[in-house]
Amino acid sequence: MSELPALPVTFRPGRTRAVLLTAGVAIFVVITAVALLLEKLGPGERLSFILTGALMFGVLATLARVKVVADESGVTVVNIATKRRLDWAEIVQVNLRPGDPWVFLNLSDGTSLPALGIQPGIARQRAVADARALRALAEARAVKEPEGHES
Repeated sequence: MSELPALPVTFRPGRTRAVLLTAGVAIFVVITAVALLLEKLGPGERLSFILTGALMFGVLATLARVKVVADESGVTVVNIATKRRLDWAEIVQVNLRPGDPWVFLNLSDGTSLPALGIQPGIARQRAVADARALRALAEARAVKEPEGHES
């Protein structure tokens, strides 16, 4: 088995994040420039243009916030609209199958949690390496759990 990453470690889709944030800034700047350059717009209309640009940037920034943070006590999954903290013992399996849009965590309660912070969209090799690292961490932590655990 390869060496485990040092904890804490954050997994996030770096290239996708860069594209989203760059596009958000560009959209905001262009819409703001248009609002300021159009002479026939009143102050309210200019403000509505700028607020629309800010809203578009906000949406793209929210999409870019996804990440998975692993530390000694567990994993925090930050998706678009949710944030969930998991103990290592709750993670049964880490899956990234061919065709999956992101990693799925199979949990001890029988549910599955998507972890959008590891997604093969633009950087497939990076996502596969990150999924393997998270899987190795989960397996290493799961081995330690039964020793002090009472049934």
